[in-house]
Amino acid sequence: MEYRPLGRTGVMVSSLCLGVMNFGGVTNAEDSITMIDRALDAGINFIDTAEMYPVPPQGGTQGRTEEYVGRWLRTQARDKLVIATKVTGPSRGFGWIRGGPRVTRRQIEQAIAA
Repeated sequence: MEYRPLGRTGVMVSSLCLGVMNFGGVTNAEDSITMIDRALDAGINFIDTAEMYPVPPQGGTQGRTEEYVGRWLRTQARDKLVIATKVTGPSRGFGWIRGGPRVTRRQIEQAIAA
């Protein structure tokens, strides 16, 4: 696996990143964990997620992707992994996320805590 610097942070990330937007939607918990394990075995140390996942976005499944990744992380050496996530902004119209997502300090803090 090739690794590259993450900006000027001194952190090295794999050139391939595992996107997990289907975890908790079309991909169940067991298969999601298997995919993350395989990615890690291949040298991937960079996982991309978002609070609005899984796709397609729905109030009943929102957050499930990060829940699966979080469960998996409890058994890992966290300091060896980079987890990227994104806060949902207002243009998407997802009223079930934080009562209607906005990008304010308070909303970002709520997203981080969740």
